[in-house]
Amino acid sequence: MSAHRPRSFHPPLLVAAVTALLVGSVVAPASATAAQGRDPAHTDVLFVGAHPDDEFQSLATFGQWKERRGISAGVVTITRGEGGGNAVGTEEGPPLGMIREGEERSAVALAGVRNVFYLDKPDFWYTLSAPLTGTAWNRPPQRGDDTLERLVRIIRATTPRTVVTMDPRPFGQHGGHQQAGRLAADAFRLAADPKAFPRQIAVEKYKPWKPDRLLAQNWGFDGPVGRQCAARPAKDPRTGLPVVGVWPGARSRANGRTWAQIERDAARRYVTQGFGSLPAKVTTPPDQMPCEWLTVLARGGKPVPAPVRGQGQLRPVYAEFRDWTRKAGMPWLANDAQPAYPARPSTAAPEVAKAPVVDGVAGPGEYPGPELRLSHWEGKRCDGPADCSATARIARHRDDLYVLVEVTDDRQGAVLDARNDCKRHWRTDSVEIALDPRGRSDDTSTTFKAGILPYTSRGGPCVARDADNHQGPARGVTVASTVTSRPYAGYTVEAKIPLSLLPAAVDPERLTANVMVYDSDSPDKTGKSRLAWAPYTGAQADPYVWGTVRLPGYVPPSGRPPRSATLPLDAARSADSRASVEQSRRTGVPLAGGPRA
Repeated sequence: MSAHRPRSFHPPLLVAAVTALLVGSVVAPASATAAQGRDPAHTDVLFVGAHPDDEFQSLATFGQWKERRGISAGVVTITRGEGGGNAVGTEEGPPLGMIREGEERSAVALAGVRNVFYLDKPDFWYTLSAPLTGTAWNRPPQRGDDTLERLVRIIRATTPRTVVTMDPRPFGQHGGHQQAGRLAADAFRLAADPKAFPRQIAVEKYKPWKPDRLLAQNWGFDGPVGRQCAARPAKDPRTGLPVVGVWPGARSRANGRTWAQIERDAARRYVTQGFGSLPAKVTTPPDQMPCEWLTVLARGGKPVPAPVRGQGQLRPVYAEFRDWTRKAGMPWLANDAQPAYPARPSTAAPEVAKAPVVDGVAGPGEYPGPELRLSHWEGKRCDGPADCSATARIARHRDDLYVLVEVTDDRQGAVLDARNDCKRHWRTDSVEIALDPRGRSDDTSTTFKAGILPYTSRGGPCVARDADNHQGPARGVTVASTVTSRPYAGYTVEAKIPLSLLPAAVDPERLTANVMVYDSDSPDKTGKSRLAWAPYTGAQADPYVWGTVRLPGYVPPSGRPPRSATLPLDAARSADSRASVEQSRRTGVPLAGGPRA
């Protein structure tokens, strides 16, 4: 699914199928396949996603279209998910990307999807920023529209009638998902324009291609359940656009199983992302299954119009999105895009005359400031304080910040290897500390974030920086922990963080921070509950919601310039994938959407 995307917390599995009536209303007729039958690259429907597994909640739809109408589907996956978690091994980066390609190809095959095209773009870490993602996907010496050019080429090569993609709206959405949706909308329009990327036409001999429909997954739509959900007209209340539903209860003619079950079988193939822990059987009664919803963004090759409702005082991320919607000719997508953010929590970190001893214990006088109570932010709510609850305290001694987090927990998560696997902390019980030195970051590339495992196979804790200004070893950070046992009842984590490690000089009146606790309760490297001091949506990746931590009496050193972010941008290559090479030979579509010789 994603880089650091919280995949242990799935939206309800929208396992779905489509009636013959709905199929006819959403995609081109089956004769489209016959018209293109001699072209081995052609696909009737093309899904555009950011990571392997982004398509999994549409596989029941694609499978039924294939079986009932002979409508083929293909997938474009912009990255191979190199920055995501790994629930079954220690691989990361390109080796993990290759594993995830295999998972994706195996999963989509259950829905009759044969071709998966990768654009070889890097998946770095979990972010909610589309602009940051776009920068990473089009880094020099590539042009700023390199990913778009590749996607336009694939649309011209595969000649789909329908393009399906991810919701491009920003709130609570992985930046890669947003960017995939934007790129799909732009490529949908530009593929038909002979002036767009003209070398593809003049030199590579592609022809302009105009798809008929553009659909976007709408996981947040709250519509009716049961068989009739697919037949009722619906509108997205935010955008005003039509929404079509696909019901999950239909059975495959090939094996008699529901497409809901087939989609679950496919989802369980994504084992590195923890999907293997999903129940093997779908037990929801068919009349209680929600539809899988798709917003109709365009039909007849043109955007579907809707009323525009402007918002004032937009934060930079939302203003940038609004500007994109206007350029894309779909300004209604920005309707109500920016949520009503709650007031930030605030506290003060008092200066202590004597430095706290980092030993995992709150010594007398070490933390005189207020106790910060963490509350539910994401995932399953705790079954009472004994199941999961936590508090934090913060203090300062000179140029060092000290954080003590006390966690009550009734079951241990996976015990990871501190030497080889001190990363991707959300897979097990852990604490995350996030600091924005100036309190004005738009994404976490200008912040400091550290993930702490309270226990490891070596006995003690470990710490690593994650999804921040310089992801990797947390050099200079000191951590300690105490873990209760016999019976296990939780742990305490204590950390010393030199303020010099932050990517800019600290503003003592505007420093913002968040303290988060991840509760697993499982040895299979999947999460259950998440708590945070600032618990609004996007707590780990959206600096807008973090709380203010004042540092009374602190005078930061002068003349210190901000540090530029270092992103891990190694990507797996299609040229190194046997499956991708064989697919390119069979279809004639160049690897990674590159130019045709």
